[in-house]
Amino acid sequence: MTEINTLNSVVQVAGLSLDFVTKDGIVSALSEVDLTIESGEFVSFIGPSGCGKTTLMRVLADLETPTAGRVQVNGMTPSQARQQRAYGYVFQAPALLPWRTVQDNVTLPLEIMGKSKAEQQALSHEYLQLVNLDGFENKFPWQLSGGMQQRVSIARALSVEPQLLFMDEPFGALDEITRDHLNDQLLRLWQATKKTVVFVTHSIPEAVFLSSRIVVMSPRPGRIIDVIDCNFPLDRTLDIRETPEFLAIAQRVRQGLQAGHSYDD
Repeated sequence: MTEINTLNSVVQVAGLSLDFVTKDGIVSALSEVDLTIESGEFVSFIGPSGCGKTTLMRVLADLETPTAGRVQVNGMTPSQARQQRAYGYVFQAPALLPWRTVQDNVTLPLEIMGKSKAEQQALSHEYLQLVNLDGFENKFPWQLSGGMQQRVSIARALSVEPQLLFMDEPFGALDEITRDHLNDQLLRLWQATKKTVVFVTHSIPEAVFLSSRIVVMSPRPGRIIDVIDCNFPLDRTLDIRETPEFLAIAQRVRQGLQAGHSYDD
């Protein structure tokens, strides 16, 4: 089995496989995945529907148990990392409680952690400001747009002050204009917080714009078929999507996805 090198790494995966037992038999979701994510990286998982992108993230977050292989998150098992709240998780849907205000949704994990009221107020204020939602503290989720709701979800995930942030297609249900705006905001947020971000997406332009590295996955069973560096300036803007360098990386991602379908033959 591939050995894990923990030096300066936030996520280490070696020989990871995962099979699901269903009434129709065993379904292989992931196969022999090796991956290392360094501190401060923005790493996107991209691949066709059902390829195991979200499953891989859920394994890292201790929401699924692998069949084989080794996984470490911040030098711990995923279970230990979850218990120590070493990461934040942003789901595809905002999953906000409709009867709680924006501020009360952000403070919910802090209440569970036993933080004082003063700490809850300070942290919620800090992270709502960071996602440009100061002034909306007393609104309810149903009074916000879809994009604003997802920003509340991001503020809630950041409020526990993790160094690692998992984001599972957080903008997938939004219109293109809103998605572009939130991509730009997320990039600024990543620069400001220096978090390590693991991001699942179906969008090639989104992956190329946001990422420092892109992990291209094959159809099920999910394998890593390419890992692509994106060495764009940190202060990049959406205009970079029209440059030859951007288009070249997007083409490489597209070619990797097309080549990955050879596993179905």
